[in-house]
This record gives sequence, C-alpha cells and structure tokens, in this order.
Amino acid sequence: MSYEPRLRAKYQKEVAPALQKEFGYKSPMQVPRLVKISINQGLGAAVADRKIVESAVAEMSIIAGQKAVPTVSKRDISNFKLRKGMPIGSRVTLRGDRMFEFLDGFETKRAPGERYAYSNLGAALLGGIGLAPSGDIGDDHALFQPCHGSAPDIMGTGKANPVGMFLSAAMMFDWLAERHGHDPFREAASDIRGAIDHAFGTGAVLPIELGG
Repeated sequence: MSYEPRLRAKYQKEVAPALQKEFGYKSPMQVPRLVKISINQGLGAAVADRKIVESAVAEMSIIAGQKAVPTVSKRDISNFKLRKGMPIGSRVTLRGDRMFEFLDGFETKRAPGERYAYSNLGAALLGGIGLAPSGDIGDDHALFQPCHGSAPDIMGTGKANPVGMFLSAAMMFDWLAERHGHDPFREAASDIRGAIDHAFGTGAVLPIELGG
C-alpha cells in the first residue's frame, strides 16, 4: 500500500468535494488547490558574515525537510555594502507530498488545549526583524507577544524594533473585543495600527531594519 500524506487525503476526500458542491464547480479541476509552498528568509547581517547564510540554509533544510539553497543579491547597493551575487538569504520550495507534510505539521504544531499557537518557527522564517505579532489563544486565556529572534548585538542600544510589540497589543484588543463584545477595544486596536501606518507612511519614525 502506497503512502499518502494525511492532509492530501483529507483534501481529496473531504475538502475538494465540499468546495465543488458549495460553489457549484462543474469540474473537479476548477476547485482551488495547493500547488507549492515557498519559504524565504532574508539575512541582512550576511553582508558582513557569509557563515550566517550557511547556518540559515542548514536550519531551513531541517525545518522544511528538504535541502534549502542560498539566495543572492541581484544588484549592487553601495549604501548597504552589497554587491551583485552576494549571498543574502535562503529559500526552499516544497511541492507534492513534502508540501502537504510540511503544512500538516505546521498547522498541527500547537500546545494541548489551545486553538492557535505561534512558535519560534515563525520567528526563524521571518528573519527576526521585529515586525510580527503573535498570540497563544486558549479556551479561557490568551498571551500576546512579539514574534522575533534574539539580537544580542543590539541589546541595550535602544535599537530593538518595537513594532511587533505594538501590533501584539492591537491583536490583544481585537481578541478582547471579540470575546467581550466591547467596541472600545476594537477602536483601540485600530488606533494602534493607524498610528504605525502613519509613522511608516510619512517616514517620520522607522526602525533600523527599514532604514531608520
């Protein structure tokens, strides 16, 4: 008996027929399907140390279950000491069984009793630039915090990016508003996001990762 990933079987036997019925598709080929999963990681610090890219490629290969490859710059940027062809990141593209296995593992990697959980895996794939919020949401309680990697090189310098923390607060207010039906919480979340968008849009305040 040949092996078939659990998620692929569920899609073919349950999800696809349900979508075809719900949206009235005449052919199964019209049903939306997953084609590939692309994982990318940018590494600005690799400009000064190429070993960072080697480490990132090895880590991503373990996470994805498939050999990752380094990505290189396409042009020279003198302000960043970047030269064309210089390794600046890593990537991997998953298809077929490995794609379904990765997605299944990613979606089911959660703590018992929680509906959603964001792990350090997300921080690794995002490159740890401090822009991503996260939430561990259970049946009765929730914890919100920025999703980022460690940055001992900027510890104590006042350069750490606070955006992920602000967006985590906005996510918390959204959750409180939904849970308690309290509109002021929802308005607070909107105000936080609006302030960040305004600051970035005008260029008045930017973290070092975005050129500030």
